[in-house]
Amino acid sequence: MSLLVPFDGSALATRALERASTFGDLLDEEVVALTVIPDDPEYARDRGWITEGEPFDMDAIAAGIGDRAGEVAPEATVRTERVDSDEPTATSTTNVVREIRRVAAESEASVVFIGSENAGSVIAPQSSVGSPVASDHRYDVYVVREPGHEVDPEDLADIDSTQDDL
Repeated sequence: MSLLVPFDGSALATRALERASTFGDLLDEEVVALTVIPDDPEYARDRGWITEGEPFDMDAIAAGIGDRAGEVAPEATVRTERVDSDEPTATSTTNVVREIRRVAAESEASVVFIGSENAGSVIAPQSSVGSPVASDHRYDVYVVREPGHEVDPEDLADIDSTQDDL
């Protein structure tokens, strides 16, 4: 059994890895930080892995994200998988989701920690891996929706119903 964290280096993925690391310590379970890199320079640019004009180098991307995951959770197993975009009807995001789900099954993940603003939303953007990964019933899902900053009270829904009228 393991705790799996799809890790792309974003603030939410970083927070998810931090949470998984805490749970891993408490539950004495292995934490696996998984980065899936499709052979798609546009996907890499959209995630800030490379800048416009910078060469697409999967090895450099893997090393950089792996180093970042190691800084966040030194005890975690850092794993990188590369996927080809050779299927004409699949997007890079679809290929990433398939790989995350494959690794979750292979590693017998008990929980997948997802850093996503959109997982569980009624409408999910096509570029998000959160909702499709969360829909798999072979594991529990822990969704991290905030990167760790304070919540503005105006962002809380129906807060007035929790206060007594005095």
